[in-house]
Amino acid sequence: MTSPGACTETADPVATATTPGPVQRASGGAVPAEREHLLGIGAAAAAAGVSERALRYYQQLGLIVPRTTPAGTRRYSADDLARVARIRELQTLLGLNLDEIAIVLRNEDRMAQIRLTYHDERTSDEERQRLTRECLVLQEDLRGTVEAKRVALESFLADLDARIARAKDLLAGHRSS
Repeated sequence: MTSPGACTETADPVATATTPGPVQRASGGAVPAEREHLLGIGAAAAAAGVSERALRYYQQLGLIVPRTTPAGTRRYSADDLARVARIRELQTLLGLNLDEIAIVLRNEDRMAQIRLTYHDERTSDEERQRLTRECLVLQEDLRGTVEAKRVALESFLADLDARIARAKDLLAGHRSS
């Protein structure tokens, strides 16, 4: 049987609740919402190293869900900033576009839910098996996404190597003339 850790240890549970109340932390403890440090959009953008416009766009796409005040002002938590860092990592490391990132984040969120349910003492062995199978499907989906990027990069590199070789051959032909 696949261990649940193989499914969820790489997932980063991120609380994106928009309603007041306890916020679940990756450490497992809850922090009352009124005691959690929240940032306005300008400070959050600066802390995350992105523009305010990017934060608004990520919210529009559903990638992040900051809290809002009764007046409609966005407030960003440490979990929101961690999620923005994950978005940027997926963009720069893997070259994923925002649609692909949405799928990855949705899968990672589901794996975090699986992890919590798997470790709940009330979860039956049969349910743990089902959760492990679901996790395997999510991991295989993510691997497929990464593999497609790898293949595209290899193709790009092969084309670039061919261009470099042609340029070198052209230069070598001019030198021998």
